[in-house]
Amino acid sequence: MILQLEHFYYVVGAILAIVAWMSATDRTNPRRWSTALFWGLYALIYLAGEALPAALAGAVVVAMALLAGFGGVRSGRPDVLSDSERRASAARLRHKLFLPALAIPIVTVLASTLLKDVKVGALFLIDPKQATLVGLGCASIVAAALACRLTRSTPVQAMREHRRLVDALGWAFFLPHLLAILGLLFTQVGVGKAVAHLTMSYIPMESALLAVAVYCVGMALFTIVMGNGFAAFPVMTGGVGIPVLVGVFDANPAVMAAIGMFSAYCGTLMTPMAANFNIVPAALLDLPDKHAVIKAQIPTALPLLVVNIVLLYFLMNQ
Repeated sequence: MILQLEHFYYVVGAILAIVAWMSATDRTNPRRWSTALFWGLYALIYLAGEALPAALAGAVVVAMALLAGFGGVRSGRPDVLSDSERRASAARLRHKLFLPALAIPIVTVLASTLLKDVKVGALFLIDPKQATLVGLGCASIVAAALACRLTRSTPVQAMREHRRLVDALGWAFFLPHLLAILGLLFTQVGVGKAVAHLTMSYIPMESALLAVAVYCVGMALFTIVMGNGFAAFPVMTGGVGIPVLVGVFDANPAVMAAIGMFSAYCGTLMTPMAANFNIVPAALLDLPDKHAVIKAQIPTALPLLVVNIVLLYFLMNQ
């Protein structure tokens, strides 16, 4: 393959390394060295990848957690455009500002469908097994280039804006990655099996509707606790989805997985643990109530969870 997912890991690692360098050279940041170390370690994970021994990769993650936990990750003052320049640019571009964002799904779909089987000589242009993710990587680069073109800016300024957003998110930028690891860890230590035992011991599973409700609500609850649907998915699918819905009620695994993840996202809407989605936006908007985003989303999340239960009940055997 010419383009593989690993190539975009290197791009992400390079961007994080640049953020680390910018943080280290920003004298307005009271914790510039520890902040730079945090982003540098995160860059190392992407750049070294599987070359890192498992124990060393784990030590890197623990070090990052300690840096964040002891307040070592702070924001500085990136060299970005002034408010007047931003307003002038927005007034000039108007709805064209949405073009880079729209380019991401369009290019992703085109790359993952039209280019999936394209070969250059004996090699596939993109990895067919990771066509969607590779397409997303290509789309992100195209969108960044288009944004620079529209705003008459440079890649350097794009990196400054990226660093501004990363500083605003802080350690929460790493949270989805960390929680996904937590989900895999729970699976490895047998949490899914424990959930299966408790579920089948104390909840009567003769009813398909009850089993579906336990699975969907469990996905939402585990997501509320862990803050990420990717962490909840292996636990609930291994504990209830596979042994009960698939094993007992012959559910279609693809339908079960899709609606199960959608149920998990209902939990994402209702938890402060999903800090990058629910807490950071409130901080960026200077809202007086830091839980305002969650409160606004709950009336959507709860009915949507009920709809997911109904959908999975009627569609799981399709």
